[in-house]
Amino acid sequence: MTPDTEHGHEPTARPDTPRRAEAEPAGHALRSLCVFCGASAGVRPTHVQLAARLGQTCARRGIRVVYGAGGVGVMGALSDAVLAAGGRITGVIPQALMDREYGRRDLTELRIVGSMHERKALMHSLSDAFLALPGGYGTLEELFEITAWAQLRLHHKRIVLLDDGGFFDPLTSMLDHARDEGFLSDTDRQLVRHAKSVDDALRLAALPPGPPSEPPAIGPGQT
Repeated sequence: MTPDTEHGHEPTARPDTPRRAEAEPAGHALRSLCVFCGASAGVRPTHVQLAARLGQTCARRGIRVVYGAGGVGVMGALSDAVLAAGGRITGVIPQALMDREYGRRDLTELRIVGSMHERKALMHSLSDAFLALPGGYGTLEELFEITAWAQLRLHHKRIVLLDDGGFFDPLTSMLDHARDEGFLSDTDRQLVRHAKSVDDALRLAALPPGPPSEPPAIGPGQT
């Protein structure tokens, strides 16, 4: 497959806001899932095992995976599993990283962009929801930028953390602390959900967007 070059654009602002956690309707069809995850495997084998289960399940359910095009670590386990199960996976990577051989070329589709920002914007436009697996700075940066876009009501797609060994527990505690200290509203705290199984994560990712009933809940210091 010959990779093509595509430049993404920052999403257009919408007045929509995700629905509160206590009012969860039946899910809608999840066709494309963006997965943020690490290029390292971590010290516990459970991280790559979880990524493989997610990839297998997405392939079996006909959900296209959109990710950062890496072939090692958690990213490698995810992409290997999708491809082995006959699923569809799109990799999005800046040209600079592709030049350093950080991307794999045997994906269903490879999209090469000009910058890290264009990478995230294109991943956003290709996806119905977002899921973060364990990872480091890059994973967390992608997670929080897409969450900040949701806080600003630039999109209303679901955002889910997935681990099965407590990896994200300190992060969710920090988000709760930020809410308790007045830096996040109750509504905005619910933008990021936490799942402990692949099935539960995909259920949360498939929840439909909330109604356009609330403006951005951002006050002084809440960005």
